[in-house]
Amino acid sequence: MSLILPATDAEAPQRRERSVDRILQILEFLHGHGEGIRIGALAKALNAPRSSTYTLVNDLTQAGLLEISPDDGRIFFGKRMYLYGLNYIRENSLAKRARMEVDRLAKETGETSEFCMLQSGRYTIMHMRPGNRPFRISSAVGLQIPIPWTASGRLLLAGHDRAQIEALIAEEDLVLPDGRRIDIDEFIDAIDHARRDGFCLTKGLVDAVTQCLAAPIYGAEGNVEATICLVLPIDLSDEQTAALRETLLDSSSRLSAR
Repeated sequence: MSLILPATDAEAPQRRERSVDRILQILEFLHGHGEGIRIGALAKALNAPRSSTYTLVNDLTQAGLLEISPDDGRIFFGKRMYLYGLNYIRENSLAKRARMEVDRLAKETGETSEFCMLQSGRYTIMHMRPGNRPFRISSAVGLQIPIPWTASGRLLLAGHDRAQIEALIAEEDLVLPDGRRIDIDEFIDAIDHARRDGFCLTKGLVDAVTQCLAAPIYGAEGNVEATICLVLPIDLSDEQTAALRETLLDSSSRLSAR
């Protein structure tokens, strides 16, 4: 007959660490998945036991971090997560100032404006304000996009060496939505050009009718901490684009640490 021994003091912290890691995996997956998912499918996606996944989801639901749809049992983020996000916007100095600057920039230029950062190896839109053009360029807060697809991504990687860049970029990240492939050497050269120029302009990467103009937001140590960018129609004249670039650089200067 075998005995189940109680956990030692050393084992308890390890169990807690594993639980925390699994919780973070659940939250990260839900964020990237972008829609509700049933527990069974979630456990399969995480390659985790269904029983422990059910227990963690139940705990997170009771805490208000997750909610379960009564209609189909799908799991999604709870109201408390939304409130925590509001706290970040209110209390983080850069996020608060960038939010106001993005709104002001969109109103002044009439173009879609975004504040972006790196999150989990992805370009992430932290705040966005649409422009006033009759057509709307697809963009959404929280949207995560492969870094090579964006002008901001080239600035956010400025200062990284080749090994760091290659570690961040998965092979599939180099394939654009239309099937074109970005050459890694050309991408690294573009990062270097963006660093030297102090801005980046990309045309027709995600779709054929838009271009993206991005400027860096520097932190106290001189590193690129975030970007502010304009998503523009591709048929703007060079003079219009140059004028918008100067306006954007003025915004990035105001947001950068002095």
